[in-house]
Amino acid sequence: MSNPVLVCALRRINAFKVLADTLKLLTQHREELSKSGSALQRVMALTPEMTFRQAILFFTEKDFVTSKPYFTIYNVLGHGVSICLFCLAEKSQRCREESLFTYFQTGAQILCTVLLIKPGAWSHRLARILQKIGLEKFTVVAMKHVHLEPDIALGLLSSEVKQDPALLEAHCTYLTSGTSLVLCLQRPNAVKKLIDLLGPEDPKVAQALDPFLWRAQYGISTVQNGFYGSKSYQIAVRDMKLFFPEGLCCAECQTLEEEEV
Repeated sequence: MSNPVLVCALRRINAFKVLADTLKLLTQHREELSKSGSALQRVMALTPEMTFRQAILFFTEKDFVTSKPYFTIYNVLGHGVSICLFCLAEKSQRCREESLFTYFQTGAQILCTVLLIKPGAWSHRLARILQKIGLEKFTVVAMKHVHLEPDIALGLLSSEVKQDPALLEAHCTYLTSGTSLVLCLQRPNAVKKLIDLLGPEDPKVAQALDPFLWRAQYGISTVQNGFYGSKSYQIAVRDMKLFFPEGLCCAECQTLEEEEV
């Protein structure tokens, strides 16, 4: 090879798919980049096995990865590491070093997420919902009844909902109409797993996609869709601090300690 290359080990949730999508997007602009003379040739590992073999070629135990790179977003699928020939991000300000190969063998981190069962959805179905939670290997590490204040209800809504005044009012009115049940759930890849189980916000769309999705089973409308779930790890941390400032009943772990939960 006539020119040098930069070999990077990139770590994040669902690394293979996200990196592949990113490369595909960059490829669409290849002609523009080529005209500017800054085109990059990109190669990535497609499986964990291939990644491990390539990592052995390029890295040793003296090489380290950070536990929380700036590009890490905890809102999708499972953990992974992928090798790529260019760098996507810088280190975060807070990080700790760990062996790259130890990380390969560790597997998914145990994370926490927040599930809010909306007014009217839990009072007659709590036993079945808790059974579903248990079957999906979640551990309940905190639970409380709450009557949402308008400002807290507003903070749970998406930016799309906030752009529609009528829809915003409908959501806020419903969320503050009665008591909700808030649970903090723990398991590997908890955030994405919960989002996958809940399904689309619209129960009709969820029903068409999979009748066993939770919103398909317990939702009535886009507003009364049964559940709220933290949409990303960062939002989950915010929700945990909001609803459970007194702390959780789970065992202490490095992730929660770093987030000061």
